[in-house]
Amino acid sequence: MDQQINRRIFMKAGASAAATAFTILRSGTLAAGQSPSEKLNIAFIGCGGRARQNIDNFADENIVALCDPNAERTAWFAEKFPQAKIFEDWRKCLDMKGIDAVVQQPPDHHHAFINVWAMNRGMHVYSEKPLANSVQEARLVRETYLKHKGKLAMQMGVQRHAIPNMARVSELIRDGAIGVPREVRLWCGRTPKGGDYLPDGGPVPATLNWDLWIGPSPVHPYNPEYAKGNCLKWNRFWDFGSGQMGDMGSHIMDIAWWGLDLGQPTSCECEGSEFSPATVPTWITAKWEHPANDWRPAVEVYWYDGGKMPGMPSKAFNADAIKSNGAIFKGDKGYLVCDFGSRYLMPTKGDMTQYKPRNAENVIPDSPGHHQEWINACKTGSPAVARRVPRGSETRIRPKDSEGRQLPASRRVYPEEIPGWLDPQWIAGGRWRAAPACSLPCKANSSAVSDGKGKKKNKKSRSTDWRDET
Repeated sequence: MDQQINRRIFMKAGASAAATAFTILRSGTLAAGQSPSEKLNIAFIGCGGRARQNIDNFADENIVALCDPNAERTAWFAEKFPQAKIFEDWRKCLDMKGIDAVVQQPPDHHHAFINVWAMNRGMHVYSEKPLANSVQEARLVRETYLKHKGKLAMQMGVQRHAIPNMARVSELIRDGAIGVPREVRLWCGRTPKGGDYLPDGGPVPATLNWDLWIGPSPVHPYNPEYAKGNCLKWNRFWDFGSGQMGDMGSHIMDIAWWGLDLGQPTSCECEGSEFSPATVPTWITAKWEHPANDWRPAVEVYWYDGGKMPGMPSKAFNADAIKSNGAIFKGDKGYLVCDFGSRYLMPTKGDMTQYKPRNAENVIPDSPGHHQEWINACKTGSPAVARRVPRGSETRIRPKDSEGRQLPASRRVYPEEIPGWLDPQWIAGGRWRAAPACSLPCKANSSAVSDGKGKKKNKKSRSTDWRDET
């Protein structure tokens, strides 16, 4: 097909395009004018359920473009915004003149590419999580953003960051309520389904461009179960998502990153269910080690999903009541148990004199709204509280097998994606998941995918006649 996309060409073209000369609007200077009261010209990419939840937050701006490979989905938005131009291919959408900003919420495997292409064209970006779907993608998004830092506003959709309780948790930790912090344990109650890639589901509906839905990922036959419903339908598949670590993890880990002022980890170890080349683990437990900073010592960060949970610090806590998601911060003087909307402090030692609560003038101010923060940043250059730049850094992982036995250090994987990472030297060879030093089973070890009936067949290669040549 003449619309086909190739992930390798995307990555190469995106990297070269980031170095190409172009004009960037200065922070707060919009095509529509120089006043915060002026409206942004926004392209809305991805018109599924998440888009319907987002759209009212941007309705006071100019929605000038709508894009989705599913015409039925764009039709719903077109009724609300009849002046908007309709696209099914986001590459063509981003080449439309006069766009100031992009709000994107398609399936995860498109996120990094839209982020890079939009920034290459001088557009502010609001990206639903995750910002990227592999380490190399995260690096490219980060590199592109840093080239335009101070000129473009970029924010990830971690809406819970604007909940006041999140700020209160951070203040308690920073102000000494649990003493010196030592660790935090985070969990998500969702259990990915597992399984294999889906079989051919019959003819593609006339209203859906399946090739553009697949986009930069390897070719898979159409199956309606991929494209209908919410993200849980497709983010369990390696080619389309990264499971709960990249989904709810973006929200839940935000509690730890804010409260403990975390940066790049120094190491990570992880174990999970039996490896599948098609789907993410049905459960994961992981541990990251983070170095000391200027106000706390080194700390450990733990993650649990798929029904795994840490033990509660006291029988007073009802684990079943908070099993969907939450965090336990441990310090040398106590614990703080929280979820997005509540917090419970449990002192264990001392008389709490180490706790120095801040006065009203120093309390973290309430957010005007997660989406409004980004709109303000686009118009005035003020930083959004929840702005995110992916780290994309390598860290050491000490992997374990399914029985918990330590694997040799040479069998190395990386934390942002399990298993493997996208090594630049392997991009040219079209191997997307594993570094040469990784001998764990992963996508790079096989050129076959399942036909959904237990048999393997070779993946089709992809090509494109339209590269990012901004």
